[in-house]
Amino acid sequence: MKRIFGIIIWLGIAMLGAGAFAKIAFDRGEPLNATWFVVAATCCYLVAYRLYSAFVAAKVLALDDTRATPSERHDDGRDFVPTNKWVLFGHHFAAIAGPGPLVGPTLAAQFGYLPGTLWLIAGAAFAGCVQDFVILFCSIRRDGKSVGQMAREEVSERGGFIAQLAVLAIMTILLAVIGLVVVNALKSSPWATFTLAMTIPIAILLGLYLRFVRPGRVLEASVMGVALVLFVVVAGQWVADSPSWSRVFTLSGVALAFSIIAYGFAASALPVWLLLAPRDYLSAFIKAGAIFSLAAGILIVRPQVLMPPLTRFIDGTGPVFAGKIFPFCFITIACGAISGFHSLISSGTTPKMILRESHARFIGYGAMLLESFVGVMAMVAACAMPPGVYFAINSPPSIVGNTGDAAAATISGWGYPLHAQTMAELAHKVGEITLWNRAGGAPSLAVGMAQIFSSTIGGERLLSIWYHFAIMFEALFILTVLDAGTRVGRFMVQDLGGRVWKPFGRTSWMPGVLLSSAIIVALWGYFLYQGVVDPLGGINSLWPLFGISNQLLAAVALVVATTILMKMGKLRWIWVTLLPMGWLVTITMTASYQKIFDANPRIGFLAYAKALAAQIAAAKIPAEKIAETQRLIFNQRLDAVVTGVLAFMILVLIVEALAHWYSILSRRKEIVLHESPYVATRWASDFSGTAHGDD
Repeated sequence: MKRIFGIIIWLGIAMLGAGAFAKIAFDRGEPLNATWFVVAATCCYLVAYRLYSAFVAAKVLALDDTRATPSERHDDGRDFVPTNKWVLFGHHFAAIAGPGPLVGPTLAAQFGYLPGTLWLIAGAAFAGCVQDFVILFCSIRRDGKSVGQMAREEVSERGGFIAQLAVLAIMTILLAVIGLVVVNALKSSPWATFTLAMTIPIAILLGLYLRFVRPGRVLEASVMGVALVLFVVVAGQWVADSPSWSRVFTLSGVALAFSIIAYGFAASALPVWLLLAPRDYLSAFIKAGAIFSLAAGILIVRPQVLMPPLTRFIDGTGPVFAGKIFPFCFITIACGAISGFHSLISSGTTPKMILRESHARFIGYGAMLLESFVGVMAMVAACAMPPGVYFAINSPPSIVGNTGDAAAATISGWGYPLHAQTMAELAHKVGEITLWNRAGGAPSLAVGMAQIFSSTIGGERLLSIWYHFAIMFEALFILTVLDAGTRVGRFMVQDLGGRVWKPFGRTSWMPGVLLSSAIIVALWGYFLYQGVVDPLGGINSLWPLFGISNQLLAAVALVVATTILMKMGKLRWIWVTLLPMGWLVTITMTASYQKIFDANPRIGFLAYAKALAAQIAAAKIPAEKIAETQRLIFNQRLDAVVTGVLAFMILVLIVEALAHWYSILSRRKEIVLHESPYVATRWASDFSGTAHGDD
């Protein structure tokens, strides 16, 4: 009877999800209510977790709780630490949730709400969650080894070296784009700049408090930190209203870029307890609180989704970024559907802290579902504002015009009515000087979130507070990845440099720490500066490059996962990783080719460089702008080279893997699976790891 009741409940959830999905996909009448998005996403995630993840856990991976995990066998109290699964879920989610699920869906909203929403939900269930889950399992079985190390052992030595270089290159692009999103969110906004700047001394204060005043009191320090952050959000309005202080915190894009570069260097070189760890405490609370509050606000306010399901820009002429819906929707939304960056976390700290193999399903598959939900909420927030306002915020002046009236006329001509006065009034209400041409996704998402929050609490009089809270939330969300990623990048630089000169590889040697920090910051700082000075807004060129890089890394992870499943004798089930791998290779290679060779200057790097060179030759560039234009030409050609090199490296890895798969299937050589030897667990079946996890 209990089984029948359970089947009825799950059938009901599945039917409710299918009905909500049908409403989203096929409704073409009045504006769609945003509640349908929450219902569709929640039901689909529940069914995917209950059925598909259970199938992967039981049939594909055969999780074994009698087997000791690395945290039990190598418990050292530093890196290998048995951790309660709920605590580890929070750590893992905080590490994987960066700018992608916020910014990607916001940018992809230019195609309409339908393509991005479908990709977020289906991509996560069948690709992103599977990658995170399977890579976490594989790393657990190999003492917490990284994707690069697993590629070297399971595919080939050459494949592993290529994967390591690709990861470093991809990390560089990732961090540059993260920095660009923050710059575009803070540019010419003293309120937002002050609020984010104050979170740095707050984080340092928490670090000192936890280190010397009240060691181990994480919850106590976090409550204090959240209270201080909320205070500086309100105090930012006083700063913005002060003529003298507002000038101090009104920074140009270039000034903000150099400030973020300096911050990245400090976060990489300073002790982890002083800045990096306390910022994680702050961001974890604010991330979870803001996302669930946004979902609750959508259910309470029930806003209308004003963006159409498909816009005229599916043909590739979009003002936010150029490119057709295939492949650019699927690389613009990377995190939230599938993200190669997650494989670095799933084969990094998480496998060294997990208690049991069965927890990999909840942490690996479940945390990715939660990130996908973040992406759906971002899509709703972006699409709930009038389309004209959305395009006014996200379109660069080179596309829509340099004045408010010109931009309003251009956007109205696309079929999305807009008055310049509307933007002026909205900017005043949210406490900004202007909202025109704020490309990058973050400002428009903040406007959408603020409108939903203010409809719940405070009305229009608190719109500016909610807007700057949303900006601070996004920036904290993003900077968590920037500082942690810079530190991880520093480790990679030291590891590669240590092969040439051993002292450089020692993480305790301060000259090596400072030099490697400077190298990784200089690498991503260069691309950040390139994006800031780009006349097209930077996002047009850098975000597709980020999406391509991130999805190529996911392809690397799925190549490794497929190879391991093949060696485990799971040929019957390798489609679980092989199909998403094939899809990712298809979209990334198509996008790479178009970004390099497309004749449209707004799409192809080389075409844009050629167009700029032609303008110089025709004397259409003012003399004082020639040097800057020549630098842009060089940067576009560099972007083309970077894209080509990354795509080539992944193709080489795939060829290596195909040769290895052939030898496995033809039994030309002995199959060697590099798993750690089986060791039976000594822990009782109800052990929860509270001794470490709840400290």
